[in-house]
Amino acid sequence: MPRTTADTPTPTSAAPAWHEDALCAQTGPEFFFPEPGSSVSEAKRICFSCAGRAACLDYALTHDERFGVWGGLSEKERHALRRTRP
Repeated sequence: MPRTTADTPTPTSAAPAWHEDALCAQTGPEFFFPEPGSSVSEAKRICFSCAGRAACLDYALTHDERFGVWGGLSEKERHALRRTRP
């Protein structure tokens, strides 16, 4: 059963300025917050085409976003990246 919008995690603060023009803002959240075990390849494809990708990833790392695809990286990938950052 797909998640409803009410089940979808939301960012920890108001949307940043870059988000208005981000490709994810023009796409449904189901790509970026998929069911556990579902593929994130479509979300990543969208992210890697987005001019706001770097700002999005920086935002996710700075705000410790724990769910979904941000800046083209999954939760596990961001966790691994955080461990390598000073």
